Amino acid sequence: MNLKTGLLITAFILLAAFSIQAQDCKLSIRGKIIHLENNEPIEAAYVWIVEAEEGAVSDQNGNFTVKNLCLGTYTLTIQYIGHKTITDTVNLESNNYSKTYRLEDEALELSGVEIHGHRDAVQTTSSVSALYGENLLESRGENLGESLKRISGVSTFSTGNSIAKPVIHGMHSNRIMIMNNGIRLEGQQWGAEHAPEIDPFLADEITVVKGAETVRYGPEAMGGVILVNPAPLPTNKFRKTSLNLIGGTNGRMGNINVVHAGGSEKIKGFGYRIQGSAKRSGNIKSPDYFQDNTGVSELNLSTSLGYSTSKLGVEAYYSLFHSELGILNDSHTGNLSDLENIIENGRPFGDGEFTYDIVNPKQRVTHHLAKLKSHYHISESWKVNFQYGFQLNHRQEFDKRRGDLNEKASLDLELFTNTLDLYVNHTHKNELSGTWGLNLIQQANSNVPGTGVTPLIPNYDMVNVGMYAMEKYSKGPLEVEAGVRFDFRNVNTARYINQELQTADLNYQNFSAFLGGLYHISPDLTFNSNLGSAWRPPNVNELFSEGLHHGAAAVEIGDPDLKSEKSLKWINELQYDGNKTHLEFTAYLNPIQDYIYLNPTGETYVSLRGTFNVYEYLQANAFFYGFDFAGSYEFTDKISGYLKGAIVQAKNTEEDNYLPFIPSNRLDWGVSYDFAKATDSRTNKLTLSNVLVAKQSREPDFDIAPAPPAYALFNLAYNRQLTVGENKLNLGLQVQNLFNTNYKDYMNRFRYFTYDMGRNVLLKINYEF
Repeated sequence: MNLKTGLLITAFILLAAFSIQAQDCKLSIRGKIIHLENNEPIEAAYVWIVEAEEGAVSDQNGNFTVKNLCLGTYTLTIQYIGHKTITDTVNLESNNYSKTYRLEDEALELSGVEIHGHRDAVQTTSSVSALYGENLLESRGENLGESLKRISGVSTFSTGNSIAKPVIHGMHSNRIMIMNNGIRLEGQQWGAEHAPEIDPFLADEITVVKGAETVRYGPEAMGGVILVNPAPLPTNKFRKTSLNLIGGTNGRMGNINVVHAGGSEKIKGFGYRIQGSAKRSGNIKSPDYFQDNTGVSELNLSTSLGYSTSKLGVEAYYSLFHSELGILNDSHTGNLSDLENIIENGRPFGDGEFTYDIVNPKQRVTHHLAKLKSHYHISESWKVNFQYGFQLNHRQEFDKRRGDLNEKASLDLELFTNTLDLYVNHTHKNELSGTWGLNLIQQANSNVPGTGVTPLIPNYDMVNVGMYAMEKYSKGPLEVEAGVRFDFRNVNTARYINQELQTADLNYQNFSAFLGGLYHISPDLTFNSNLGSAWRPPNVNELFSEGLHHGAAAVEIGDPDLKSEKSLKWINELQYDGNKTHLEFTAYLNPIQDYIYLNPTGETYVSLRGTFNVYEYLQANAFFYGFDFAGSYEFTDKISGYLKGAIVQAKNTEEDNYLPFIPSNRLDWGVSYDFAKATDSRTNKLTLSNVLVAKQSREPDFDIAPAPPAYALFNLAYNRQLTVGENKLNLGLQVQNLFNTNYKDYMNRFRYFTYDMGRNVLLKINYEF
């Protein structure tokens, strides 16, 4: 071998070695950081690779990635304030290394740092969206249903402009469970015009789970779950007060809210919070006229006490919701020709006038909720939880009546609910975690005597017992979970019809299960899929309604032979989070066997109190499917935009026609300009947005009036955050329906009688001190 050949071979070997080394230095370490106590992801934990002198910070999902590492052994440390540091040795041999790290709380006394107790995480591989921070602040003053319309795939089913029920993927009422601070909200939610008895001001975060969640929460969660959670109580010395003042031009609305939270310096682990709000508005104005008797009066209160140590946690909670609201006068007509004329006219014949007075027809609702919750750490990995909830819901609906009867409620219901939850969480430093539990619900619903009207629904007693188990496997970018549940329900009813006692004793039982997975394809891209079976027994109103439902201005007829609904929902979601781009796309299929729906018959009922349309509860196999999407993009440091929309398809597969009251296609987009300097983190933003709602072309074979035409609404919002000493002052100016557009929404039950709300200018002030 000559010298030249030897040099060439040597150069080739060195080049190959360099190439291999370069290839081997493109490896990465990926992981997920969560709380050991409750599996909640930890954002902003610091990860450091000692030998490489490289680091990373976990994102909002607890994920981190350290890139451009070579083959070898590394020392990895993870640090997060208030938690024990983890040190791990990683032997990096391939590009597939990933691991889940669970951080343990560490008792520290930190001066000037806000420390809160933990709340249970939303442990699900289903599609989850949340309203918090700036978005939640912008929604203040709206009811729960209107607030949640900011989330793609969520709309409302309304009765006028004051009553709105959340709709998730085309489902509402008894198919959507609302959790108020961990307690399932139990009111008369079966009514289309029965808004959730909850004050959105108590929430620090509102989370929407779009999958079938009956295993986790019970039969009424087949369409999804809404979690309304206050902030965790402080556990150290801490004081904070938040004041919200809101005024609106339409209805001349005023809204005030005060929240104060604190922690004790002398009693470590003790925290408290008290919150109250009041709201008053008068007659709503459509672009050309006032809607008579559409005022609202609301008064709410909540308070919490908690004590937490490293082993034990105890919390007591109470909330009061009281509301009185008017029902549009023109929805109650005198005779058949009046009803036909106003439907044909599409609006009231008079222009009305403004007043704060609320007269019959109206609703008056009072809801009490009390909760006692405790948990105890049996060991580092096992925690037992106990929760008891009591609720009293008193609903009164008043109709136009003669003489002394006008002061008496036509529908007067008292619902008592006791719930008991006993469950065990286990989390380990390896990849396994899970929950096993027992759930008990007892209800007694009574018609208060003296209304002078045959009750719409009978008195009933209900007992539901549920047992469930869920297990989750987490390793780096992969999460897999499965669960199974069994429920048994007994319902006893009784009422007098024509002085004859009618009773029923009904039993329902079923299994439900789910299997789901989530995978982080890359640090920016996540895919999750969840397949869940669900069921729902028919509600008492669906079985036994017989008469005039005053708040809905309709006669409703039940069917005692209705069967339980059964469904199988498959939901898939793809999320991308880049530096300037956020995208999420959700698609679902949901066949439902024996779907129950309220259908207009085309008939009318004439009585001394007026003429009303007649509806009946029917049952058929149905197929729901659709998709929703949301995205945002930062065009420049100053300009950003968002786009979101939803399409819901629902069909009666037995008769090959469409179901009533399914949301039409909608698209929402907006563009924002940020006036703040790059170095200023305070909000200073102007947003122009547009809501496009298509005409519902998939109408049922019969409806009282055709679906209204498509509409487009423009909205304008300006939000500014100021610093007053060490405190924050948030100012907001919003103009809804900027061009005062006349429109009707298909999902508004009063679209037969009136247009929706006209322009509304809102001034919002939030001061935190």
